[in-house]
Amino acid sequence: MKLDAYRLRRATIDDLPALYRVCLRTGAAGDDATDVEDDPELLGRVYVGPYVTFEPKLAFALVGPEGVVGYVLGVLDTRRFNRKLKDEWLPKLQRAERDPGDDPTRWRGSDWVRHAVHHPFLELPPVLASYPSHAHIDLLEDARGHGIGRHMMQTMMECLAGLGSPGVHLQVNPRNAGAQAFYRSLGFVPISSTDLPEDTLFMARRIADDDEMAGGPPGGLVS
Repeated sequence: MKLDAYRLRRATIDDLPALYRVCLRTGAAGDDATDVEDDPELLGRVYVGPYVTFEPKLAFALVGPEGVVGYVLGVLDTRRFNRKLKDEWLPKLQRAERDPGDDPTRWRGSDWVRHAVHHPFLELPPVLASYPSHAHIDLLEDARGHGIGRHMMQTMMECLAGLGSPGVHLQVNPRNAGAQAFYRSLGFVPISSTDLPEDTLFMARRIADDDEMAGGPPGGLVS
């Protein structure tokens, strides 16, 4: 599939159903989680909805011949975003979803997401102070392997740099070796600290005054 068959545009609230489907179909460490999750929308409501709602200028949908096939979502100020999550987004989900408890061996289906709803990690430890922004990206399999993900992440970092962000971090499933290699190729490095959750790999890179960020979004993809 040629690069010009895809278009990256700002996501809107109307895109949420399609974005939620992408989230579900990439929700098992990059693989399809449709047969794993018992609630097909919960992943999206936690990991997509608040970004499109609270940070629309940093929410992009990738559109291909078959419709929305990916997204890249970002946050300029993680502390501010997390306060909005705590005060405005999570309470509604917490009322709607039961707490599955702290024993992972008893979790079934989407319980791991429900646990994250009731026990979210909303801190920005000192080790991440130089990387106050964060982002994440998901692509369906057919859109991978064409350099599109790199263009999308470069677009996000250019946007963050233009807004004055000095650095960006992201979270990676420790089992997703492909994603880790992809982020390393973009200059992200693992961040270790006892202040970070053990079940997630954090990676980060500085972006302010970066020569790679100059010149605006890459051509041929963004509209």
